[in-house]
Amino acid sequence: MTNLPGIVITGASGRMGQMLIKTVQDSDKARLVGVVERPGHDWIGRDVGTCMGGAAVGVAVSDDPLELFAHAQAVIDFTSPAATVGFAALAAQARAVHVIGTTGLSDEDLLKINAAARHAPIIRAGNMSLGVNLLVQLTKTVAAALDEDFDIEVIEAHHNKKVDAPSGTALMLGEAAAEGRGVSLDNVADRGRDGITGAREQGHIGFSAIRGGDIVGEHDVLFAAAGERIVLRHVATDRAIFARGALKAALWGQAQGPGEYDMMDVLGL
Repeated sequence: MTNLPGIVITGASGRMGQMLIKTVQDSDKARLVGVVERPGHDWIGRDVGTCMGGAAVGVAVSDDPLELFAHAQAVIDFTSPAATVGFAALAAQARAVHVIGTTGLSDEDLLKINAAARHAPIIRAGNMSLGVNLLVQLTKTVAAALDEDFDIEVIEAHHNKKVDAPSGTALMLGEAAAEGRGVSLDNVADRGRDGITGAREQGHIGFSAIRGGDIVGEHDVLFAAAGERIVLRHVATDRAIFARGALKAALWGQAQGPGEYDMMDVLGL
């Protein structure tokens, strides 16, 4: 077992952190060598298995990521933009694969991540599931086939704890639609409507965000014209799909050189 790639999970106490820990623990292709939480968290120093309400697994929660990254082959990170930027620099220093599922990253954050990718592989995606990445490809294809008589709307729904909107997946879909039409999303995105907005501008790509309950993730891409509508849809009912995709990316990244990659690369799409 010691020859299996060692994985570190950041944000251990979060929903995705715990799912990632379980996924790595259950895998016969990787081993859990460390978990990270922010300084001062009450899990620090305790066995992560017991923190999660189960049996001890022999891995203590740490607030020293650099020490853990130095002994790992990959880091899987679904945390916050500020934390992810810091982890990117540390993972690059350790020459570890950095799998990033964090969303809400700014242009400045992305520049820092790009700099880190010059030293180690970074795999970043707004969504790690196979189904969503296929939906992205379909969205690009359909958008390229239809003219501007078809309005494009991206509608997404998530749980009430999600802090960013539109979701990273919704933006992936919007980028795919814009690419299919040969335009820049920055020039055609409508990300908020309120009050007397006037008629919808032809060629724009609209976004709507729903937040409620424990919705894992639902994404629709609506192509609407006079007399007809086409709807492409993906519904996630279990966050394990994201964890499995992230682990697949971490394993795939072992054979890659420094650079930025996404799930399209991992899945061969």
